[in-house]
Amino acid sequence: MSDLREAAMSSKAWPFEEARRVLKRYEKKPPEKGHVIFETGYGPSGLPHIGTFGEVARTTMIRRAFELISDIPTRLICFSDDMDGMRKVPENVPNQELLQANLQRPLTSVPDPFEEYESFGHHNNAMLRRFLDTFGFDYEFYSATDFYKSGQFDEILLRCCEKYDDLMKIMLKSLREERQQTYSIFLPIHPESGRVLYVPVKHVDAANGTITFDDDDGQEFTLPVTGGNVKLQWKPDFGARWAALGVDFEMYGKDHSTNTPIYDGICRTLGVRPPEHFTYELFLDAEGQKISKSKGNGLSIDEWLTYASTESLSYYMFQKPKTAKRLSWDVIPKAVDEYHQQLRAFPTQDAKAQLANPVWHIHSDSVVPQSHMVVSFSMLLNLASAAGAEDKETMWGFIRRYAPDATPKTHPDMDDAAGFAVRYYNDFVKPTKQFRAPDEKERAAMEDLAGRLRDYDGEVSDEALQTLVFSVGKDHAFENLRDWFKALYEVLLGQSQGPRFGGFVALYGVDETVALIEKGLAGELG
Repeated sequence: MSDLREAAMSSKAWPFEEARRVLKRYEKKPPEKGHVIFETGYGPSGLPHIGTFGEVARTTMIRRAFELISDIPTRLICFSDDMDGMRKVPENVPNQELLQANLQRPLTSVPDPFEEYESFGHHNNAMLRRFLDTFGFDYEFYSATDFYKSGQFDEILLRCCEKYDDLMKIMLKSLREERQQTYSIFLPIHPESGRVLYVPVKHVDAANGTITFDDDDGQEFTLPVTGGNVKLQWKPDFGARWAALGVDFEMYGKDHSTNTPIYDGICRTLGVRPPEHFTYELFLDAEGQKISKSKGNGLSIDEWLTYASTESLSYYMFQKPKTAKRLSWDVIPKAVDEYHQQLRAFPTQDAKAQLANPVWHIHSDSVVPQSHMVVSFSMLLNLASAAGAEDKETMWGFIRRYAPDATPKTHPDMDDAAGFAVRYYNDFVKPTKQFRAPDEKERAAMEDLAGRLRDYDGEVSDEALQTLVFSVGKDHAFENLRDWFKALYEVLLGQSQGPRFGGFVALYGVDETVALIEKGLAGELG
């Protein structure tokens, strides 16, 4: 066993802990199917959001960890439940009336409100695949519509007929008495309207593989459960899909956790061992509400990638999956800077520490890159603010002076970050800037700071300048030096927080900082 594999077998990083649980399934004998299947599910009732991406990213991390500790081949299946009926119209898409007229139809039978694809389901599937391809995920895409209509699900549907009473017992225990009276695990697709019907089933004929029901108008129909005429309710569908595909691992959000015994029971009743599960905490928007595809609240993947790299988003997904995560604009700069901190640490770490480092899980199938971020993303935002930068060329004028050897060609991640910072600053920081005038004590300290900088002839480095700024605050009796630095940012940059001010002076320039202080004291910045 290699040193890396040995370290992986005891690593406390959560992807390795999950990978070892999957491996334990086959400690006695390898899988008969010849591989291990990881699966993620997607409901294309609305545009995919970052939570959808998170499931695939995190499952991929576990899959990579598994591939280090085992030689069993793996597959990742992304399954789209696109045969579900559209229960409500998403708020963040056009042509609302068109969608309203197609309620209850399978998502792959609902016209595309964007008028680009065969259906609304096809559109959302395409968006998901584009997002996943952007990140280079290795996956197989499955469509529930194709799965049901092509016959790939026929065997499990016929088994559901045979085990109907047992499956119903599992489901009825979880339902209110009123719902029990009308519930069936099967949802027929109306042969005339094409809508998914939530109606009682009068008879299930296991021998012929058919169900009999009355539609909403009282007309009786008998349909085969095969060939796309019928779909399963979503909870039975979960467990039946596991059984049909032989899934070994699937993660899902905390809102599914109470249904786990149901999913497992369905799968076992159909004769297949349920997969390992991993339940993650939910993603929240800026107000702390659960993000929703139909509402479109929270960040989209495209929105994140407008302001930061793909790797920063993967880093964000790695962190604390058992903790609820807020998806709002202000998490982006922190994720970018922490990702690069981990990149810089990686080469100096031993095998155990590297396997615990998020960047291994982001880049494990390739070489972990070197960080060329000579200036933090947070500092770039403050530079953009002070310089009023409208393009990254302006930013590079300051970056080159701070790091003379850096160029866009030799530091491509720095170049990308400069462009992202300008965009982020203009869209989110600039509209919220609120400058204030200094009080008497703050004014005296800032005048002193400007004077000391004007006379400064020492080394233009982060540490030397931070010491100078620190000394001014101390000399002017700021008991809590945080108040001194907060005053500098509120008066000079119109915001309450920022990175080390000495580093900002080194980047922006000593003379330029003196001029900025003079403008702030004169009230010319607001």
